Amino acid sequence: MNRLKAWVRAFFSLSRRETRGFLILLPLMILSVFITPAYHWWKSGQPRDFTKENLKLDSLLANWQWKEKSDSIRIEKTLFEFNPNTATKDQLIELGFSVSLANRIDNYRAKNGKFIIKSDLKKIYGMDSNVYAQVYTYIDLPSQKLIITKDKNVLPEKSLSVTKEKFDLNLADTAQLIRIYGIGSKLSQRIIKYRNSLGGFISMNQLKEVYGLDSVVVKELNKKVFIDDEFQPVALSINTVSEKELAAHPYIKYNLAKAITTYRFQHGNFTSLEEIKKIALVDEAFYTRIKPYLTVNP
Repeated sequence: MNRLKAWVRAFFSLSRRETRGFLILLPLMILSVFITPAYHWWKSGQPRDFTKENLKLDSLLANWQWKEKSDSIRIEKTLFEFNPNTATKDQLIELGFSVSLANRIDNYRAKNGKFIIKSDLKKIYGMDSNVYAQVYTYIDLPSQKLIITKDKNVLPEKSLSVTKEKFDLNLADTAQLIRIYGIGSKLSQRIIKYRNSLGGFISMNQLKEVYGLDSVVVKELNKKVFIDDEFQPVALSINTVSEKELAAHPYIKYNLAKAITTYRFQHGNFTSLEEIKKIALVDEAFYTRIKPYLTVNP
């Protein structure tokens, strides 16, 4: 130690008192330089708990007043009547057919293929069942083949009794619905449009949700239509679907669609459908209502 003092005094030309002060301050100066980065290095290696922060975010999210931006107006597809034997590829794509599917239809026609009835479209490889269901009522073809007799063309006997026998509400077209008392062309199209946006009816009570459908017509529908017990509605995957697609469902408003996608961003993919109940906007009654139309599978 004495050698160090002698060296410092000789090198810096200090007195004995100054040398003692210098040797006391030197380690303090070194410590002050390295203590801050050493603390940050130690802190970065410690596990971090964001539970409190997540609770605050979820609470803020639940109470936030969401406003849909004026520039986020949904542009709905305009469907129109078409004949698959004569419609152009551009028209098919405009109706919702994929480019590859429109090309297959065009190639089928080029090889002298003919569409006789509506269901012939389903014979095309890769036909999207959802697109087919949406455009079904707009296909300018009969739903069944005609029986040619000497006197006239008549439909098969089974189709003549369509008003006597119940028909499946999720497969019905406008022609079948119009035959029910109180339902015109506009109401029949509105029922099918609501069915498609919903993903299919799972209960007859859902008919009351269709705008313009009064209780008298609903009673008539209950007499003439049924819902298959094995019917599975189209379900949206809450792990992959976009905010816009979620908000398009009749049961999900914009603020809830935003809350679901935000929660997914914060916490990762949903592991079970019940996890959606952790979102403050989802109560038990709403969960029971929306459950058939959601899935966690891709």
